[in-house]
Amino acid sequence: MESHAKASHWPLYFYEAAELAIFMLSACIFTVLLYHPGYPALRLFPSPILRRLLMGIAMGLTAIAIIHSPMGKRSGAHFNPAITLTYFRLKKIRTRDTLFYIAFQFIGGLFGVAVSALILGPRLADPAVNYAVTVPGTYGTTGAFFAELFMAALLMAVVLWTSNRPRIAPYTSYCVGILVAFYILLFAPISGFSINPARTVGSAVFAHVFTALWLYFVAPILGMMLSAELYLRSNGQDRILCAKLHPDPAYPCPFLCHFPNHRHPTQP
Repeated sequence: MESHAKASHWPLYFYEAAELAIFMLSACIFTVLLYHPGYPALRLFPSPILRRLLMGIAMGLTAIAIIHSPMGKRSGAHFNPAITLTYFRLKKIRTRDTLFYIAFQFIGGLFGVAVSALILGPRLADPAVNYAVTVPGTYGTTGAFFAELFMAALLMAVVLWTSNRPRIAPYTSYCVGILVAFYILLFAPISGFSINPARTVGSAVFAHVFTALWLYFVAPILGMMLSAELYLRSNGQDRILCAKLHPDPAYPCPFLCHFPNHRHPTQP
């Protein structure tokens, strides 16, 4: 029965890849629409703040849609190695699933940018777009590191606080979407906004830009781990119910789950 359960997790790995691929496709499309000089957005919205707000809204809605999709409800909608590693630290996801989730998240990030390049062509490579790459901005590497650290820590704190309270857990995805929107508005000029190593690698490989790549691994993972440790110490292991970002009892849970009414693939 255990081997059957493990085998049945293969679709979840592909879902994780598809989720990040969709996120990257959305990021690339909206970056071209809002920042490419050949499109009217630069004339219609000359304010960079307004364009970042529009970008934030687009990506926030994209994140919410992915989390609420059938794929997201099945896999847990991590589509981020830092989130998966944090839940592994919290003992909510098995080692095998952790490794495959992360591997397929990186594959998904690369695939999403590859598909974007096929669809958008040279427009995606334009210097104003540059494959939606994330690089340190206004305050250099130090500023980018602490921006990514703060964003990741706050995101995971909000996710843990909401998702582990059954009455408000269904609203976790909306909190994530709102944070994504505000992060892009406020922090995109500082770090490019990533908090996702696979997202950064997907763009970096095609743009051939690996500036301070290490910080886009270290800062998100460290920030989320810090929040998880604080939550664990203040609430205890028993208050960590599941690793899904949107708990839905209609979909089987592949994790080491204690969420009310969740069923596992081995259950009827």
